[in-house]
Amino acid sequence: MQQQRNDSDAKSVAFDWVSENRRALSDWNQVIWHYAEPALREYKSAAWYVDRLSREGFKVEAGSGGMPTAFSATFENGASGRDGGPVIAAYAEYDAVPGNCQVAAARKGPRPGLSKYAAGHTDPHSALGIAALGGVLAAKAAMQRHNIKGTLRFFGEPAEKLRLSKPVHAAKGYYDGIDAAISFHPTYMLPLCNTVRWDTHCGAAYVCIYSFECVEPEYWGSADASSPIPASHIAARAPGANDALFTMFGLTKQLQASMLPFTTGWSLSEAILTAGQATADNLPAHVAQIQYIWRVPDLGMAEQVLRVLDNNAEAAAKAAHCQWRRIWVSRSRPGLANHAMAKLVYENLKRAGAPSWGGEAIASAQAIQRELGLEPMEKPYLEAIERLIEPEEAERLLRRNLPPSQVNSTSDDYTEYCWHAPTARFYIGRPMLKAPRGFHYPDWVLNALGGIPACIDPMIETAAKTIAGSICDLLTRPELLSAAKAEFTERTGGGVGGSNWISPQLPKDFRPPIDYRWPEYVTTSRGEEWWIPAAADE
Repeated sequence: MQQQRNDSDAKSVAFDWVSENRRALSDWNQVIWHYAEPALREYKSAAWYVDRLSREGFKVEAGSGGMPTAFSATFENGASGRDGGPVIAAYAEYDAVPGNCQVAAARKGPRPGLSKYAAGHTDPHSALGIAALGGVLAAKAAMQRHNIKGTLRFFGEPAEKLRLSKPVHAAKGYYDGIDAAISFHPTYMLPLCNTVRWDTHCGAAYVCIYSFECVEPEYWGSADASSPIPASHIAARAPGANDALFTMFGLTKQLQASMLPFTTGWSLSEAILTAGQATADNLPAHVAQIQYIWRVPDLGMAEQVLRVLDNNAEAAAKAAHCQWRRIWVSRSRPGLANHAMAKLVYENLKRAGAPSWGGEAIASAQAIQRELGLEPMEKPYLEAIERLIEPEEAERLLRRNLPPSQVNSTSDDYTEYCWHAPTARFYIGRPMLKAPRGFHYPDWVLNALGGIPACIDPMIETAAKTIAGSICDLLTRPELLSAAKAEFTERTGGGVGGSNWISPQLPKDFRPPIDYRWPEYVTTSRGEEWWIPAAADE
């Protein structure tokens, strides 16, 4: 009885902290949302978190794992080590997506002074990170008020869109010694809204760059006998790197249907990072690079896609008189369920209550509907984002279109935590609007709603309280943590290193590919701008 009372008192402190600091959380989200920095270039966002956590009494390692925009922060209340209480982990993401620059307003348009092709928060990771930070700081306040022993680990996880930082942190040992982890994400698909994943966790993902280089163009074909200069304007030039890249692109599109059965709902996406690097003076393009990411249910499928892509790269390079190489960006593992953790987190979600949207948020939604020529609705938000759904029921609905044999579905790299400690993954409803029959909202609407405080703040508050309450349970109710750890040991066949355990897919000495041409903001004599100049967009 005394233990339950202490637990309840700690949660009250934590929940009150979130309520009392809702304005600060809202303001912090605005900072990160407007930074809107893309993967591996989140310099300002990471620096903001490092500064904030340092001010809050955390010991912070900036640039953890060899990633300049990552961090690892630790708060200890009591002695460190085995007698210092449980070690609980949570994390922030803060990367934005190129091509989604949107002003926080009821109209389509980029943020002032930026190209429409600049980055913007789509999920939004800005609110994901601030909600997690709020939950951890609220739990810290409860720990200090009630002298609760334990350690909080809070990670800065950049480049989630590249599936990068968590596999790197895992491979380099940053998750070793964690007792439990909590993962939050704004809702991005129904029925995963105001609920916790049950059995079907996210799948695996591989990301790599194929780089083509034309290093010996002089050996292409036979030089024109009338000219001693192999690169003369009338000579046949070597195809070069651009031709290799587009041959690779075409081959991969042509063979995609032959890689894996589509009944498992896998995907393959590409992005061209660099092309050409030469003038149009009858010279071959020297270097071209294309990135692929494939999201699949399991590692065997990931390896099958890799074999096809490697074959395509080999053929494309040979046809275009190039050399090729594969540069790994990341390889993430599929997720692992933990029912004990899912139940624990869902109980705290029920205590926090589903988010709700009031007058100012409704007015913003109605203004967007007017902007799009729709009749404003009295209740413009989807009912699903304001109600809870039991994890088992969400699981049942999720699996209606999945083969019975498929264990994992969709992709996110939170799954790395699952193999180092019992982990719960939960979703809170973000602002999403009802649509008249046959109408589809354009992408800018969802992006704008993520930046309007009245619209996104309810989600942040609910998520922060859920995280804070869950951490309090893990620190003060040893029977709950013991159950989660026992389930983790059983599912992995003995815990970390067990017979069913999957080890990190990157080597410990992996060097993150931070030096490639990832999209970013640049500073010139014109000021700070997106790498595609804004004037060229008009």
